[in-house]
Amino acid sequence: MNPNSDSRLGQTVADMAEKIHDPAKRPVQVISEARAQQAAELCQTGLARAYTAALEAGIWPVRYMRNATSLSTQDQLKLAESGIAVIGAGGLGGHIAAGAARTGIGKITIADPDAFAESNLNRQAMCFSETLGTNKAKAAKKILAAINPAVDVRAFTVAMDRQNAGEILEGADAAADALDSVASRMTLAAACRQAGIPLVHAAIAGLEGQVMTVFPPDPGIEALYGKPEQQSASAPSPEAMMGVPGVTPALMATLQVMEIIKILLGRGRVLRNRMLYVDLENAGFQEFSFDNDSDPS
Repeated sequence: MNPNSDSRLGQTVADMAEKIHDPAKRPVQVISEARAQQAAELCQTGLARAYTAALEAGIWPVRYMRNATSLSTQDQLKLAESGIAVIGAGGLGGHIAAGAARTGIGKITIADPDAFAESNLNRQAMCFSETLGTNKAKAAKKILAAINPAVDVRAFTVAMDRQNAGEILEGADAAADALDSVASRMTLAAACRQAGIPLVHAAIAGLEGQVMTVFPPDPGIEALYGKPEQQSASAPSPEAMMGVPGVTPALMATLQVMEIIKILLGRGRVLRNRMLYVDLENAGFQEFSFDNDSDPS
C-alpha cells in the first residue's frame, strides 16, 4: 500500500472505532471484526492490514482486547507483524498453532506429512471426527482460518529435510519443535541455526514433558540428546512407549507459545540454556541449566 492508501485506511478504521468500557470498567477504544472487515473492503485491502492500522493508532481489535494489559497495542502490533514456523501439527503442533493464532501472531507456517488417525483424537487440537484421514497441515490451515482470519497461514504437507528447510522457514522469526523423533529434531535445529532464528523445543511422554529455547549459537538439542550419529532412526520414541494423555501436549505447547511471545517481544526470562522439566502427575517443575558463554542473561 502507498502512503495515501495507508492514510485513508487509518482514517477509515478510526472513524469506525468505538469507545467502550472493558470488564474492569476502564475506557478503551476498539474496533469489531465486522467493522474492521468493512474498512478493509472500502480501502481494498485485507483484514490483517485493517487490524495493524488499528493497532498503529492505539485501537484494540475486539478479538485482542483481553490481551491488554498483559500486552500493549504496540506489543500486539509486533506480534501481528511477526511470523513463526510450527514443525509438526500433531499433539504439540496443533495446540501451538491455535495458541499463536488466538494470540495474534500474524504469519504461521505449519508443516506435517501425516494424516489424522482415530488414535489422535485424545490429544491433537486439530483432530476431529471430520478431519480423520486429512493431512494434518492442510486441516490446520483451514481450522486456523476459522480461529483467526487475520492470520496468514502456509501449510506444507511434507516432512522437513535439508532440501526444503529453507523454504519452510522462510519469513519465520522463530520456530517451534513439535516433532516426535530426535533425528527430525536435529534436522530442524540445524536448519534454524542456518536460518539464524531461535527454536523452541519441547518433548512429551506420558504425563511428563520438557521445554527449552535454543538460539543459533547454543548447543541446544545436542546438549540434550548427543550427536546426530548417536541417534537410531528405528528406535521407538518415549512418546510411543509411554503414550500421551491430552493434558500433556496442551500444557507443554502453552509453554512453547509463551516462549515464542517472549522471543518476539524481547521481554521476560526466556528458557535459554535452561530446560524446564514438568511432571504433571506430581505438579513438579524442575529447571536444569546448561553452561554456555553465549548466553547474555
